[in-house]
Amino acid sequence: MIQIEFSEEEIQQLNYERYHHPHPRVQKKMEVLYLKSRRLSHQEIRRLCQISKTTLVSYVRQYQQGGIEQLKQLNYKGKPSQLNEQVKTIEVYFQEHPPRKVAEAQAKIEELTGIKRNPTQIRAFLYRIGMGCRKVGFVPGKGSDPDKIEEQENFRQQKLEPLLEEAKAGKKAVFFVDAAHFVHRAYLGFIWCFTRIFMRSPSGRKRFNVLGAINAVTKEVVSVTNETYINAETVCELLVHLSELDLDIPITLVLDNARYQKCRFVKDVAGFLGIELLYLPSYSPHLNLIERLWRFVRHECLYS
Repeated sequence: MIQIEFSEEEIQQLNYERYHHPHPRVQKKMEVLYLKSRRLSHQEIRRLCQISKTTLVSYVRQYQQGGIEQLKQLNYKGKPSQLNEQVKTIEVYFQEHPPRKVAEAQAKIEELTGIKRNPTQIRAFLYRIGMGCRKVGFVPGKGSDPDKIEEQENFRQQKLEPLLEEAKAGKKAVFFVDAAHFVHRAYLGFIWCFTRIFMRSPSGRKRFNVLGAINAVTKEVVSVTNETYINAETVCELLVHLSELDLDIPITLVLDNARYQKCRFVKDVAGFLGIELLYLPSYSPHLNLIERLWRFVRHECLYS
């Protein structure tokens, strides 16, 4: 058995590092040398630490060569993955055919490259090349049409941005208008908890409707609510509320093309109150500022 003399200071440091060093492999090295400093036999150390004779001897030799600092060195660099040579092929295929599950990716990678890896290795490889398991989103069918995108961009540059500049300069009051329909039920989300939490929930047969208008500059919100329907009369009620704010500058409402907002009745009431209505291009909710408010309400106020 290899004989080593340990100072009391070294024993104390080994004892500390076997619990507090950030890397588990180094902790095991420290554990082995600490047990040896307590004069346990090599056989007993191998049994307690579950290591081979070769590993134990290599740890002891490292300590003899450079002491505790040498034990902290991690020189194992591993072998480069064979999949690294096939990254371009895999990326091109998965960009066109994204897999739903790791098992599907595993099978397809083996088919494309002839290289078989377990699911854990495949998952790590997918993360390494920049992929992630993300929820699929959608855009309205016509919203991605090139002509529609051009129309939205022209509207943003020629109408919306100049209007917002006037609002910032105090020449106009610009409100973004839209309705939200909140169902009377529990909105379930993810939370950190010790056991799964259950919430009492209504049946979901009723709705709480909010027709809101948010000021583009001050972020003030004016709203009309009910538990029936949002219709042209509700829009006119909101118009009256806005006119009663006693603003001494013209008011412009930016709103979508919902039928109840674009009917003759609403346009006549808006004209009588001196309120301008500016309708967004179709399929462009991203241009309506109040959509972000509704998203905030759902995520921060309703979920869980």
